[in-house]
Amino acid sequence: MPSPKDLVPEHLRAIRGDLTLLREGQTAIVGRLGSIESRMPSLESSIAHVHERVDSLHKRVDRIETRLDRIERRLELVETP
Repeated sequence: MPSPKDLVPEHLRAIRGDLTLLREGQTAIVGRLGSIESRMPSLESSIAHVHERVDSLHKRVDRIETRLDRIERRLELVETP
């Protein structure tokens, strides 16, 4: 059985190895987070554009419904309220 004196350096080496792995993992995470952060403005702009397009489509559908209602009333296809 190794003496406690021999175990301390062995444990310190293991701890250093673990710390190195943690630092490497942290560096990778920070890099990926930076990449996400740099893409955020573009994603936000794209989402805003989609919202504008959806709003535009809603307005068009509303206008079409209004016109269709008017046509149906003129052709007496529905009862007028």
